[in-house]
Amino acid sequence: MTNAQVTLIQIDNYGPWTVTPEPRREVDLQTLQSRLYADLSQLVGNRDGYVFFTRFDNMIAVTNGMDEADHAMIQESVGNRYPVTVSFGVGADPSPVAALSTATDHIQDAGSAQAADRTEILGGATLDPDERTDDDVQIAHFDVNDATGKYTDRMNAFDSFIHIEQGYAELMQYFRRAHEGLAFFVGGDNVIAVCPDLDRAAYEDTIQHVEETVNVELKVGVGRAATAQPAGMAAKHALEDCRENGDRVVFEE
Repeated sequence: MTNAQVTLIQIDNYGPWTVTPEPRREVDLQTLQSRLYADLSQLVGNRDGYVFFTRFDNMIAVTNGMDEADHAMIQESVGNRYPVTVSFGVGADPSPVAALSTATDHIQDAGSAQAADRTEILGGATLDPDERTDDDVQIAHFDVNDATGKYTDRMNAFDSFIHIEQGYAELMQYFRRAHEGLAFFVGGDNVIAVCPDLDRAAYEDTIQHVEETVNVELKVGVGRAATAQPAGMAAKHALEDCRENGDRVVFEE
């Protein structure tokens, strides 16, 4: 059984800050957001976790193996480097969707994202070491079949982007609705998902649905581990097996 620990990262009071004392240049805001994501990705990644950018002012992390002290240290680091602070909500559940819902509740219960007095909240509880197992995290790495040949080398860049985004959007919605997994676009034609304890049939169902709905063909490698990074690497190796053997779904043993 999986037991995903999910952390919602939310920039504190970000909306009002972007227009105080007057509207800030969009290029500066985009730069701040991208640098903050990069720093958080490294800070969490150094602790075997993953961070996904979602809306940039809200990010979602898989943080199995990280405790409250790790979260607090990252908050302190962000506060020392940036003109903004971040709040964290933490939840754990066999369903990543349920874990994220719990994490979200902890932040929302502490106040609005635009409340000036809500800063550096650290809500929720991390998994106790005694609750953890070697199979807590299931990561799936989806990839579009022959994206270069079908899109990149044949279409203009924007139309290629549209096709990839259509596939991602359908995958994201269906996988969450049908199988309680959280899927995130990570660049190129790649989507990484944190999943509950799913079998091959669930992945075959998802791939078939996306192909039938938006005509985007996918393959997926799946890995399991105690934390996100090794699970993700196992998923990448499984995806390479897909490419070599022509399979649509491979579980890394």
